[in-house]
Amino acid sequence: MNDSEVHEPAAKPRVSGIGRLLIAVYGVLALAATGRSFVQIASEFTDAPLAYSLSALAAVVYIIATIALIKRSVLWYKIAWITISFELLGVLVVGTLSLLEPALFQHKTVWSVFGQGYGFVPLVLPLLGMWWLSRHPISAAVAPRTGRKGSE
Repeated sequence: MNDSEVHEPAAKPRVSGIGRLLIAVYGVLALAATGRSFVQIASEFTDAPLAYSLSALAAVVYIIATIALIKRSVLWYKIAWITISFELLGVLVVGTLSLLEPALFQHKTVWSVFGQGYGFVPLVLPLLGMWWLSRHPISAAVAPRTGRKGSE
């Protein structure tokens, strides 16, 4: 091998099919949750600080999950699993609490009633994301080479 072959990065694997759709839906939810939480916090935060803080947290989770699904490295694959698992936990906890203690969530969040206000997409999306991640694992051997193992 000559010197140029050693230092050239490998071609990045492209996401296609359901993966692209998954990324698009996460991106749309990231924008929707960010916009909603910004308006809620800017105009009505004192009315429901818990609910509006949870909406902002959901927005951050969706943003990070979207980026993690786009990036194709071992590190971002792990981050995708962490954020999507956290998202599922959030949807289940907030969804359950919003049914058991509705007074806590008089002002809806993205995850209230398991994402009912978003057509239950917040409940289904992490399950689809976990399924997709389990079907498309990234190992250090096939991750893009960037000079540091497992990062991008």
